[in-house]
Amino acid sequence: MDFEALLEQSVRVHGHLCPGQVLGVRMSIVGLREAGISDPKGADRKNIIVFVEMDRCATDAVQSVTGCSLGKRTMKFMDYGKMAATFVNLCTRKAVRVLAREESREQAVALFPEMSDRYKAQLEAYKVMTEHDLFEAMQVEVKLKPEDMPGRPLSRVQCQQCGECVQDMREIRTEGRVLCRPCAHGGYYRIGEKILL
Repeated sequence: MDFEALLEQSVRVHGHLCPGQVLGVRMSIVGLREAGISDPKGADRKNIIVFVEMDRCATDAVQSVTGCSLGKRTMKFMDYGKMAATFVNLCTRKAVRVLAREESREQAVALFPEMSDRYKAQLEAYKVMTEHDLFEAMQVEVKLKPEDMPGRPLSRVQCQQCGECVQDMREIRTEGRVLCRPCAHGGYYRIGEKILL
């Protein structure tokens, strides 16, 4: 994989070059290679799922390099706040988690002591640091449920409280009722006035 070309493509998707873009591109190169995925946007496009653990710049880079996305159901967002991603080869079931080493931040700045801007020092250092200095990689086991796989929805039910439909077995069944998660446990929003469209 051509790092410079992948980085350029990632910058177009993300909108600017930053250390997270460099980390995400390099993380993807390692994860894809170790999971045995050589053509993620071509021949292997239906053979990969990626779990990202952060909602930061690196996630855009992972999406750009792998072609995986939430809309295709090939990218799964795990809100762990960690600079890590797991690359799953659906053919072999091999899964590799790649984690950015925390100490790489300080090592990056030390590589370019003449740069007063730590951000720029990190950006340049992440381009040249070894994979070993940047990342920790480990084989992991990921249990994929049928309702988490790409493809058409496996089910569609109506919440008995709000009436909204819920797909892919995300409903909560409690006390003989079928509820969506917000009705069962509370959601990120509180309903206000309806808007007439």
